[in-house]
This record gives sequence, structure tokens and C-alpha cells, in this order.
Amino acid sequence: MHPATEPLTPAIVFENLMAQQRTFALRAAIELDIFGAIGKGVDDVAGIARHAASSERGTRILCDYLVVIGLLQKSDGRYRHTPASAAFLDPASPACLASIARFLTLPHMREPYERLAEIVRTGRTVLGGEGSVEPENPIWVEFAQSMAPMMAPLAAPLGEIVLRGRSGPMRVLDIAAGHGLFGIEIAKQNPLAHVTGLDWAPVLRVALDNAATAGVADRYDMLPGSAFDVDFGGPYDIVLLTNFLHHFDADTCVKLLEKVRAALKPGGCAATLEFVPNEDRVSPPMPAAFAMTMLTSTPGGDAYTLSELAAMHRRAGYVDVSSHPVPRSPHTIVLAV
Repeated sequence: MHPATEPLTPAIVFENLMAQQRTFALRAAIELDIFGAIGKGVDDVAGIARHAASSERGTRILCDYLVVIGLLQKSDGRYRHTPASAAFLDPASPACLASIARFLTLPHMREPYERLAEIVRTGRTVLGGEGSVEPENPIWVEFAQSMAPMMAPLAAPLGEIVLRGRSGPMRVLDIAAGHGLFGIEIAKQNPLAHVTGLDWAPVLRVALDNAATAGVADRYDMLPGSAFDVDFGGPYDIVLLTNFLHHFDADTCVKLLEKVRAALKPGGCAATLEFVPNEDRVSPPMPAAFAMTMLTSTPGGDAYTLSELAAMHRRAGYVDVSSHPVPRSPHTIVLAV
């Protein structure tokens, strides 16, 4: 039946008002290791309930709901993975993303939505202080620890795009380093690169642990503090700004980009990784929807279009700005020389 002739129903309204069920059902399934049990071949209600130390009634209803929302399959009373849950939710998978549930469902991330109408009226978060960018905000330690699996697939393509085939000695500054994976990847791809990670001190300890695991700790330094306050030192061949500019208004971004430019060698490169929606601001879905996250958690952040990011860089004095969509990702890398 053609969509135009399908009967009109209020299903979309009901589904969106009940969307919180999806969030908390998935989080509960991760906490109870439902996906791990099924990955090990435990596929019936009684067995899954024993594995999860849960009631059979609760386990049946949760697993059936996971089938309804497309995260499990069911046949003859037995459950099995979908391709997506096998890849991204089974702890045995190297691509498992289950840890991101810890950060994405923090009270800090979800409670502002209870007051979204108020946020829309004022145009800024109801979180205290500067919201998610309040100095020394402890949520960024959780981000560094739990969100690394989501960022890891971006590291290799970012390193290739930023290095552009260059090798030899170079200095790299990784601003808001978080888990440190992006700077670490450059150090892995170029054995003569020396990386300085800048972030709050407790966050940088996570990055340093990751650098040690990657075998590059001897070429990884820590610069604790705020990107707006600390002396960058330098000069650097490359400065990374990954998932950072979106937290601030355009004028603040320009000031930071000016500071970055002053720390670069002549011909040096600033590399910005961002969710970049199309100019219509409603596509593609994930980058476009990210603006709502910034509305609820920051005083002035946004999901910036490519034209807006390019204008910020040019205002800050960069002469060559190019965009590089990351394959199979909602992210775009903006390079500025």
C-alpha cells in the first residue's frame, strides 16, 4: 500500500511518548548480562533467568520486549542474537558497545529532559553552573572509561586523514583528550610522533592507561587543565579538537581556534571531529539530533553545519578548510591549515 493511502494512526505519537522504555530495557539487559548469556548459548527463559539471577517472569517479559524492539530474535520459545546485538551488545564481541550505556544514562544526561520545555524557553541547560562543561565535571571520567568503544572505530581513519601520509618527528596536541584514543592512534601510525593530551587530571589518567596499553606511553605527555586557560606550549604540527567545539557557542569556538592557531607551526593543521548535520539541520538523523543533546546539557553548544564550522575557522585566521566524512560513521573531520 502506498504511504499516502495507509490509514492514519496515532502510533508515532504513542511510540515516542513511550520511548523511555527502550532506553531502560536495553540498560537492564546489559546490567543483567542477557546478551552475554545468549551469546554463550543460554537461550531459554529458565536458563537466562538463572544466568541473570532474575525472576522467570521478569526475564521473559524483558526478553520478549527486546524482540519487539529488534534487539533479539525468538523462535519456538528460544532467543537468539540479531546481527546487531551479536556485534555490538554481546560482551564476547570485540565491537561490543555495552559500556556506553553507563555514560548515556547518567542522571546528568537524562534528567534535563524532564524540564525540556523550560530549557527551550530559556535556550540553555538547567544543569548547574556551565552544565556538562563545568570545570572538573566528573562525568568526563565516566565518558573516558565507558565511551571508548564507540570512539575506537573512528581513531584509525582520523589518524590517516590527519597525517596525510606524513611521517617523521612531529608534536601533536590532543585537546579534551578524554580516553586519548585519537592522539594514541597518531602515535601508533607514526612512531616518531609525540603526543600531549590536554584534559582534566583525573580524565588524563584514563588516557595515560590507554597509552600504556597501546605501547606508546613513552611518547605521551599530560597537560592537565582547561583548554581555555592553560598555556598550550608548542609549537605543534597537529592539534586535535575531537568532539569538543559543539559544547560552546560560535564566538567561544573562534577564540579557542585562535589560541590553537597560535600554537601551530607554520603549515600546521587543526583537526576537528564533529557531528556535522546538513545545512537543512534535519539530516542525517544522528548528527542533526545531536543538537538536542547540546541544548539540554550546555549553555550555548550546538551541532554545527559545515558552513558554520568553516566560518569559525576562517574567522580564526585559517586559510585552507576542508571536510572529510568518516566512512561508516556519523562524524566528519574538518581540517584547517
